[in-house]
Amino acid sequence: MFDLFGFIRQLIGSMLAIFSFGKKKLSNSLSVYVKTNTGNTLAVDLEPHMDIKDVKEMVAPRLGLEPQELKIIFAGRELSDTTTISECDLGQKSIIHVVKSRPTAITTPQKRQAKPALNATISEEPSPEEQQQHNKPLSETMSELTALDERNGDRSIPVGRTKAHFFVYCSQCEKVCTGKLRVRCGICGSGAFTVHRDPTCWDDVLKRKRITGHCENYEVPCVENDEGEPPFTEFYFKCSEHSSGGEKDFAAPLSLIKTNHKNIPCIACTDTSETILVFPCVAGHVSCLDCFRQYCVTRLLERQFVEHPTGGYTLQCPAGCDNSFIEDVHHFKLLNKEQYERYQRFATEEFVLKNGGVLCPQPGCGMGLLVDPECRRIQCQNGCGYVFCRSCLQGYHIGECFETPTPSTPGNEQGYAIDPLRASEARWDEATKIAIKVTTKPCPQCRTATERDGGCMHMVCTRSGCGFEWCWVCQTPWTRDCMAAHWFG
Repeated sequence: MFDLFGFIRQLIGSMLAIFSFGKKKLSNSLSVYVKTNTGNTLAVDLEPHMDIKDVKEMVAPRLGLEPQELKIIFAGRELSDTTTISECDLGQKSIIHVVKSRPTAITTPQKRQAKPALNATISEEPSPEEQQQHNKPLSETMSELTALDERNGDRSIPVGRTKAHFFVYCSQCEKVCTGKLRVRCGICGSGAFTVHRDPTCWDDVLKRKRITGHCENYEVPCVENDEGEPPFTEFYFKCSEHSSGGEKDFAAPLSLIKTNHKNIPCIACTDTSETILVFPCVAGHVSCLDCFRQYCVTRLLERQFVEHPTGGYTLQCPAGCDNSFIEDVHHFKLLNKEQYERYQRFATEEFVLKNGGVLCPQPGCGMGLLVDPECRRIQCQNGCGYVFCRSCLQGYHIGECFETPTPSTPGNEQGYAIDPLRASEARWDEATKIAIKVTTKPCPQCRTATERDGGCMHMVCTRSGCGFEWCWVCQTPWTRDCMAAHWFG
């Protein structure tokens, strides 16, 4: 007999399970770690509507303190009690620092006057009027960073600034992601550190010793030198698209990629994109990310990247502007994995060639070798072991070269781009030549291709009129040294 009541009970239970599962999925709670300066770490779950006062009341009993005795520090700021969790730019498994309040050390006028003039321009402590703004999260108060330092410019001219947005390359996500700016002490590396002012340009963030702050990791605060000057800030970035990996989590900042709040069209396709790359030229030419990738791929296939003294293997603005080379090569991570590996290989080859080295000519190897300029016989160490002549890039031989080396880089052809590596593999007769080159070695005297099919390393050229005795390993005349070292391998 059909159990109607049992069926209804099971149906209701299934519906409740579905609703409870959906409720869990819709929860916005954050699992956050609270780290103290005594080395303890507490795990707490926070809701976006909670404020910092609620967090203090939650944490204080577990530390044996009163809520008013605590200070909460995150991303270079001591957060006020009225700041909500939703304003703090926290992510899953983020770390906030809790320290016990202590009297602020009074800086004597003598020490104030002893500060160098350079520090006076970059380490200004907040005035009382700025204190309320200073207690808000850094993500809420910091404006978009400029390419150049504007602090020495005319401050009377209002500059339209927008809220800061950052982009990073995350090795875990393997793509360009939105990023978060984080802060730690430049002396001890602790995140229990408050900055004296917001960064205003990328130099403030990327260069060392630009902005000072106050470290609260120890009872006695860190100082920069014997004169008691405050320590400098160390900025770093994290990916905002996955859970935090702790204070050692790091993502490479992409300072040229920005949000296109000015609606500037792309220099190539003229479309207006939401996310763009701004070249470091005076004109600030803009490219959408798709066109930038295509620009990089085209120049890569034509081997038009150049070796820059500070930027490495890089490109300049496609408009040919002066002083427009991309100095941070992390931007070329926008290429896919295969293209970026080719970029790295070409960069290595250029470095080797510009420093007087050679590339192993054996098919499938290409190992870069830095050798003595006077050395003619070269062996591919830590690679395929091929021994070749530096002058003609053929198997090592005695006497003058018969062949000239093939140019290692193609010309500056424009238009239809051909991958030189693929082109070398796509020739009908080349397959036979490559097979011969890989499986044979030339006789050092007459250069007849010789194949070794087992046996010892003592070779005798079978060509009529030659009969040269040579070593398969050294590709030099057979000697007692060869007999002792590697007669049978």
